[in-house]
Amino acid sequence: MMKKIMGAVLIVVAFMFILTACGSGSDKASGSKDTSSGADGSSDSSEENILRMATSADFPPFESRTPEGEYEGFDIDLANLVAEELGYELKIEDMKFDGLIGSLQSGRVDMVMAGMSTTEDRKKNVDFSTEYNRSGEMFISKPDAGIDSLEDLKGKTVGVQLGTIQEEGAEKLKDEYGFEVKKLDSANILIQELNSSRIDVGYMDKSVAKGYVKEQGLEGFDDPTTSSPGMGIAFPKGSELVDDVNKVLKKLEENGKLVELKDKWLSEE
Repeated sequence: MMKKIMGAVLIVVAFMFILTACGSGSDKASGSKDTSSGADGSSDSSEENILRMATSADFPPFESRTPEGEYEGFDIDLANLVAEELGYELKIEDMKFDGLIGSLQSGRVDMVMAGMSTTEDRKKNVDFSTEYNRSGEMFISKPDAGIDSLEDLKGKTVGVQLGTIQEEGAEKLKDEYGFEVKKLDSANILIQELNSSRIDVGYMDKSVAKGYVKEQGLEGFDDPTTSSPGMGIAFPKGSELVDDVNKVLKKLEENGKLVELKDKWLSEE
């Protein structure tokens, strides 16, 4: 009788073991991303489905905030398209531009979109997607300043945003053309400094500068000295997202959606 009872117990234990083993093969273990959603559209594995992006939302038309505090701009729309194509929910974190690389290196975010140029120095610390836009640089000033060329910068104070390619460019040009460089935390502060005459000239991304020229009646001229690298999406070194995002960018270029975004945000009309 005892043998029969022990046999029955062993059968039950074996059956439970089989059920447990069958249930252990999760998507996470197999390397795939769980994108299942509830009736309200929320993910059953919300942390795995979140794409964390850092930006510096003081750089219109690429990224800024509406009066209601909502993010808007070319990069914001593009990031949402990328997240949608990959099946992620996009979460945006706003911070100073010169802290963006560090946020990737510390693992605080998964990617950065902030009109960031793909310079060789940055490539030492982060990986970039393929370039999705190229603007160039512009010097802007008040309309009565009489600054129309690099030679006119002699003795002037040129404002740049910290951590940008324009900061690097100004440092290279300042000795040759005899101007001082003032480094500022944001594009908005740079314009405030220009309007209050605490700097004579602003040196900025061309697309951004054109917006300020139009809105505030400023004047400007293109930097003729260099062709800057294009803008890319930045990732931590070795990120597996790079290849997936590059495929999405190629798709958006081929189906015309990237051009639509450029027409919407970057058109000069």
